[in-house]
Amino acid sequence: MLFNSYIFIFIFLPLTLLGWYGLNYHKKYTWANVFLAGMSLWFYGYFNVRYLAIILCSIGLNYSLSYLLTRIPTESIPAAHSAPDSSAIDSHTRMWRRISLITGITLNLGILFYFKYYDFFIENINLAFHTDFTLKHILLPLGISFFTFQQLSFIIDRCLGRCEHYSLINYVTFVTFFPQLIAGPIVLYKEMIPQFENVSRRSFDASSFSRGIYLFVLGLAKKVLLADTFALMANFGFAQTFSLDCISTIAVVLAFAFELYFDFSGYSDMAMGLGKMFHIELPINFNSPYRSCSMKEFWQRWHITLSRFFTTYVYIPLGGSRKGRIRMLINTFIVFLLSGLWHGAAWTFVAWGAMHGLLVVWNSLGIVGIKGRDEKRPSRFHIPAWFGWILTFAFYNISLFFFRSQSMTAAIQLFKNLLSENDTGKIYEIAAQLDIAEIYIIKQAVGMAAPHLADSMYVILMILLFVLAFYLIFRPNAYERAMRGELTSGRCWGICILLVWCIVSLSQVSTFLYFNF
Repeated sequence: MLFNSYIFIFIFLPLTLLGWYGLNYHKKYTWANVFLAGMSLWFYGYFNVRYLAIILCSIGLNYSLSYLLTRIPTESIPAAHSAPDSSAIDSHTRMWRRISLITGITLNLGILFYFKYYDFFIENINLAFHTDFTLKHILLPLGISFFTFQQLSFIIDRCLGRCEHYSLINYVTFVTFFPQLIAGPIVLYKEMIPQFENVSRRSFDASSFSRGIYLFVLGLAKKVLLADTFALMANFGFAQTFSLDCISTIAVVLAFAFELYFDFSGYSDMAMGLGKMFHIELPINFNSPYRSCSMKEFWQRWHITLSRFFTTYVYIPLGGSRKGRIRMLINTFIVFLLSGLWHGAAWTFVAWGAMHGLLVVWNSLGIVGIKGRDEKRPSRFHIPAWFGWILTFAFYNISLFFFRSQSMTAAIQLFKNLLSENDTGKIYEIAAQLDIAEIYIIKQAVGMAAPHLADSMYVILMILLFVLAFYLIFRPNAYERAMRGELTSGRCWGICILLVWCIVSLSQVSTFLYFNF
């Protein structure tokens, strides 16, 4: 089920809110959790009912392993020992925890590998060794990368003794809570389960609810009115990769950059807004990354919870920065290679991750700093923030050649297009994709008064759309707006207008880009 759909807005969300607050009002707290988990599973299974078996199997395996960990201290003591030595008990405990840790990591990554990476692995085996193993063409279950990492963080911390075992219903609610189930944020047990156990969060809070609606509608507008509009140009352009010229390549990549930005930003805003409607706080996952003046800063703002996961469970265990500068740079690069592979089972994503890794490593070397931000860091020289922003935004857009292309050949062709001196006129075809309902009257007027300007009209519209996008990324973001001051009547009317506009535009519902990861 999609946030940007009629069934979600008019049926699923009202029913879920009524059931959640109704049961909590009558102090049926356990049943409220059961209801919320059940509705979340309906939300997930709406795409494909067979997905339910996968997520329930994953939950069952992880919860069972967590339960077994509660039995280790007693079961690991030999029965014949009436007064066991404490060091022997500790040794047995550590051994079983280590076995549980290996088992938990293997099970979770094994499930993820089978559904997401099996065909990619077999394709490369066939290519490298000239074999002909059959591909399974497995349909990727929605959100599997997200709920796998979410549970992996829990089971790792359980095995390391960092967290306790929770009740089954609280654990299921933590994993399946629908606002974050499909595309994040990747939440931690310590962020969510205490909130579900907190009785004070069971009551309706008008301030949280109203700000949740405000945030949800702003996110919906980003998706429906902006991301889906930029997608018209991006999808057409990337399907014409081999016939683009320099200017059309730049336009297409910019269109995809803004599609991705408003798509993921919109989803993150909607997820946080929905959480607030249920009086549940989700972590910030997206903090205006296109304002960044370095790639290192970019990754402190983009997909924050994914960066947190890799830092906690990959970078630090590899040694982090504790084993010298060279080792720190290698660990950083490994993290970005894995991040690229996490986004998709293709060499294009690996190349994208490697490019970002190299750029972050370059930032970490401290050769160049940003004025006003890195003066305290020893750098050979500093550049103005505006120049750092231009470089960062340019390199980021170039990295999207890999991220969006279907093959390395297509990505390389985009680089060639930048050096092309030909003018294929594709820019007019790309701009013409903006034949949207909102400009119908303008289009008819131009068609009657000056039909020879029709093509130019679309190009002007494209330029204005890009200008609007650049303007918005430097304005206060949705979360900042929702949390700022009181919700005045003017702001409420504005949100109502946006909501109606979005609902009218839902005739062509599109999925979120991060659903593919």
